[in-house]
Amino acid sequence: MAAEMVLSRRPGQPRGEVLSEADLEELAQRKPPSKTSTRDCLRKARCSASTAKSLLFRFLPVLRWLPRYPVKDWLLGDIASGFSVGIMHLPQGLAYALLAGLPPVTGLYSSFYPVFLYFFFGTSRHNSVGPNWLASTDPGLLSCTSPGPFAVISVMIGSVTDSLVPSEDFMEFVNGTNVTEVNEARRDAARVELVATITVLSGIFQVALGLLQFGFVVTYLSDPLVRGYTTAASVHVLISQLKNVFGVSLGEHSGPLSLFVTFIEICKKLPETNVGTLVTAIIAMVAIFIVKELNHKFSAKLPMPIPIELITIIISTGISYGVNLNSKYGISVVGNIPSGLKPPVVPNVSYFGQVVGNAFAIAVVGYAICISLGKIFALKHGYKVDSNQELIALGLSNFLGGFFQCFAISCSMSRSLVQESTGGNSQVAGVISSLVILVTILKIGELFHDLPKAILSAIIIINLKGMFKQFTDLRTLWKSNRVDLMVWVVTFIATLLLNLDIGLGASVAFALLTVIFRTQLPHYSILGRVTDTDVYKDVAEYEKAQEVPGIKIFRSSSTIYFANVEMYSDALKKKSGINVDRLIEKKKKALKKLKKQQKKAEKEKAKRKKVLPSTPLLCRVFPQETEAECNGPGVAVIELSGEEGGTPAEPTLRSLGLPQPDFHAVILDFSPVNFVDTVSIKILKNIFRDFHEIEVDVFVASCPASVLAQLERGNFFSSTITKHCFFPSVNDAVLHIDAGRRPAPVSTQPHHPHCHRAAGRQSRLSSLLP
Repeated sequence: MAAEMVLSRRPGQPRGEVLSEADLEELAQRKPPSKTSTRDCLRKARCSASTAKSLLFRFLPVLRWLPRYPVKDWLLGDIASGFSVGIMHLPQGLAYALLAGLPPVTGLYSSFYPVFLYFFFGTSRHNSVGPNWLASTDPGLLSCTSPGPFAVISVMIGSVTDSLVPSEDFMEFVNGTNVTEVNEARRDAARVELVATITVLSGIFQVALGLLQFGFVVTYLSDPLVRGYTTAASVHVLISQLKNVFGVSLGEHSGPLSLFVTFIEICKKLPETNVGTLVTAIIAMVAIFIVKELNHKFSAKLPMPIPIELITIIISTGISYGVNLNSKYGISVVGNIPSGLKPPVVPNVSYFGQVVGNAFAIAVVGYAICISLGKIFALKHGYKVDSNQELIALGLSNFLGGFFQCFAISCSMSRSLVQESTGGNSQVAGVISSLVILVTILKIGELFHDLPKAILSAIIIINLKGMFKQFTDLRTLWKSNRVDLMVWVVTFIATLLLNLDIGLGASVAFALLTVIFRTQLPHYSILGRVTDTDVYKDVAEYEKAQEVPGIKIFRSSSTIYFANVEMYSDALKKKSGINVDRLIEKKKKALKKLKKQQKKAEKEKAKRKKVLPSTPLLCRVFPQETEAECNGPGVAVIELSGEEGGTPAEPTLRSLGLPQPDFHAVILDFSPVNFVDTVSIKILKNIFRDFHEIEVDVFVASCPASVLAQLERGNFFSSTITKHCFFPSVNDAVLHIDAGRRPAPVSTQPHHPHCHRAAGRQSRLSSLLP
């Protein structure tokens, strides 16, 4: 807008004169809109060697940075960081496989394949992918993100597996008796097949969105929405793990209100609690919580955080194996973890129709978390993250990982913090951590057969602490922005009630509705000039802002489009201080009555012509004359010369005996307007027409060039509404009105009546005199 206001007057032009938009276009020589020909498009689409190289480097960023990798400066730090993160991957992978309702080994697969693939496609030097949870959301703690399984993603996957592949479908009789139990091998195989399909489909969505440059889609997930959603998801995670903490068996519930059904069932089965399982979980949670607090408190002094989760898993597995907790105390254990890697398997495409909505939700949520963390870290470390390439990288990691029985992954903050604090500088650390997991899968995984599930649940629950801290957002948002508070609360409640997939859709819909409502209910104001300045402010908010005599300057805080343009028009008429529609109605009635009187006068004139033929007559009667002469009190009868070519003058409000507005011009400040549509163009035309009817000129100020172009394409301008009504600033419009300047003609019309009537009111009144 500042650029449009530079040319306010020609050099040497009198100070009182200003330039309208029409004058500016002529003076600045506005360029015609550029048109791209088919030949230009084909030339751009032509693949040259340089274009191919650029595309290759774009889709494989590793080719750009790996040849320039500073081995001496970064390698040792990346190796140390990779080992540290790999140690964290092990317990987290096992825990989040349990959360997703899958065999523990799938968590290890998800910590290996996606992390390794991200090395080639990712643009963030610090992103660590794989199984993860959001340990904290304090931006001050963010330094690098770590891709991997994510608590929210895992519980979203778990809700799908529970609904589509419930355990009840795999009940079998035991040794020919009437006792039934779940065939876990068949159930797990079916669930792995389903989850692999979801992962591949979510990867396809992410890659497609990235190729179509739709990385901006994540902007529709506002920060209050994401925080409210992840907080509600943490409640889902907590409730889902209580069965392992108390050692009770529950039915599997899915769909709306399933969270509350599960919680009620847990409460009913509390008398059946396995005391050994509960004690194991409590001891583990206390130990992990204390050590994590110590890690946080002494983070500056420790070379790396104490891997309490791995230590807890090792100790508890040893105790469980030595004491035989499963057989003696009935404590549930992880069971068999097969060694080695499995060959790729094509996903079952028959599931696509059933899981397409869930896959899209997982794709969007996973990307939203990953890119938000990645951008914060990139800002801190001084490099750029390509949001569309990150979407492609995450999508390829999921798509290819799905063929190897992985489940969908995102970025982990907890591992990212460890990766940076232990000296990690690039994705080489991610490769090292994936190799640690590979060794575990090949040689060590089977040693965790006797690991109690309560230990994994304890790890999950303790790491939810950061997300539960997000409840403090309520107090902050209450003070700063009530609308964002509503988004947070509605998202939280909707996600609790409707489950994670439907809840996300409802939350996004509500967030978008708040934007629409805010544009429908903007702040309307009348502006006045601040004393001794050219600045115009709301007269209701600034004492020194005074209205310019005879001019109403109207401003809306929102753009104008079909949903709010009617309210814009109504607010303008209300703020003007007169009932415009009522005055127009009175004028129409007066004109109708005047027309009847003119017809009657013409008849009398015809009779008189018989007595005095060919005598020109100019008869004008004012309200002060007698009722008999005026054919009615307070209404003027206007008759002009009978000469050929004579046109009757337009009756004025004063000549019709109607009240006149105390202002003669309205300026519409369009500085907040960034687009208009066909409906708003139609209503704007009506605004010009209505105020013209009550003898008030309408001007537009500070209209962006793009909006001006849209008005042109929408056929807004005519011989009566021209660009001479438009000015670069409010002050220019005020100066023009005060100077009483007539706009230069654009057509054969002598002037533009909608834009300039105030200065000509006296001349029109005088034209009625004989």
